[in-house]
Amino acid sequence: MKFAIMVNEGPYTHQATDSAYQFAKAAIAKGHEVTRVFFYHDGVNNGTRLTVPPQDDRHIVNRWSEMGTQHNIDLVICIAAAQRRGLLDDNEAKRQGKDASNIAPGFRISGLGQLVEAGIQSDRLVVFGD
Repeated sequence: MKFAIMVNEGPYTHQATDSAYQFAKAAIAKGHEVTRVFFYHDGVNNGTRLTVPPQDDRHIVNRWSEMGTQHNIDLVICIAAAQRRGLLDDNEAKRQGKDASNIAPGFRISGLGQLVEAGIQSDRLVVFGD
C-alpha cells in the first residue's frame, strides 16, 4: 500500500510529529511505501536545519532527513506556511533578499499542489495534527 502523510504540528510542541514518524517507520517495516510527507501549518518547523535539541533528546528533524534519504521519501514543506515562519531554501532566500536559507537536508519547499498530488497518487493520505 502507498501512503502519503500530512504533518500539521511542530516537532517539539505536539505529539503529532512523533506519531507521524513512528507511523511511517512502522509502515515501511511492514513493506508499505511512504511516497511523500507534506509538512503544513506549524509542521513546516520539522524541516529547519537550525533545530538543536538537547543531547539526551530525540532529534526529530534529523530523523525525518535520514528516513527521507534512506527510503526515498519526498519531504515537502508548504511554501506559504514556511515563509510565514521564516523557513527558506536557497532559491527563496535569494528571491526574498535574505542572506541565508535554513532548510534541512532532504526537505524541499513546494506548494499545496504537492499535497493534492500525494492524495491522488497514494492509497491513503494520513493526517497528523489539527
